Amino acid sequence: MTLQNSRLGIAMMVITSIIFAAQDGISRHLASEYNVYMVVMIRYWFFAIFVIAMAARTQGGLHNAASTRQPALQFFRGFLLAVEICIMVYAFTVLGLVESHAVFACYPLLVAALSGPVLGEKVGWRRWVAIFVGFLGVLFILKPGLAVFNPKAAIALLSALMFALYALLTRYAARKDTAATSFFWTGVVGAIVMTLVGIWFWEPMTNPDKAWMAMLCITGALGHFTLIRCYELAEASAVQPFAYLQIVFASAIGITVFSETVHLNVAIGAVLIVAAGIFAILRQKAIRPERK
Repeated sequence: MTLQNSRLGIAMMVITSIIFAAQDGISRHLASEYNVYMVVMIRYWFFAIFVIAMAARTQGGLHNAASTRQPALQFFRGFLLAVEICIMVYAFTVLGLVESHAVFACYPLLVAALSGPVLGEKVGWRRWVAIFVGFLGVLFILKPGLAVFNPKAAIALLSALMFALYALLTRYAARKDTAATSFFWTGVVGAIVMTLVGIWFWEPMTNPDKAWMAMLCITGALGHFTLIRCYELAEASAVQPFAYLQIVFASAIGITVFSETVHLNVAIGAVLIVAAGIFAILRQKAIRPERK
């Protein structure tokens, strides 16, 4: 990996973070006006078209992308992500972008914590310390106590837990299937699942919101394209810390567009979570050569 590629990869990750933050802002608006299942369903329709088009361009085409030796696992991955997206979008409407993203930022720490029991990986004491610090940050945000606990924050925490499990299952699936196969099943299964559910909640949209829906679909496909390009240019460990910028961009949208506020406990918790997450990522990068 050259220095130039690393810089380009970081730049692509920053662009990806901006696109996904915009996507979250649009999702928050649409889900506040229409049923969450319908919004996610239409988003998945466009995503499935994008996935199929990408698969058709790969070596072996659609047949090769769809071929898997673990269909049950791949189906469950796609189903899990579709449910997780519905929960996260719902969290945007009841909790806001700022607090939702602050809590969701703990998912890399959940991945590290669960990598042992799920994948059989060894987690050293330094990363366990990082996980502990990150969860202290989550507690700052949740404010656990009979009088002040905000149960709505638990919605975003559930979303983070589900996404962490999805990420671990994706790594597990990679032992037998290619990334193209996992990507194909993610989009197609999600579209099928959401159609079976969302079609029952169909409601007409205004013309301005149809335009926002189109933007949501475009940002979804564009964000995945820039993310793929990012990982083609640079190692994941080099660019992953910059993915946390999505919290900054999404919070900016929440504050300026939706008049959300940043409470002190949320700010402290988010700083602890992000610092712990970046440390865990850098620590994993540092110990990787020792395991080769």
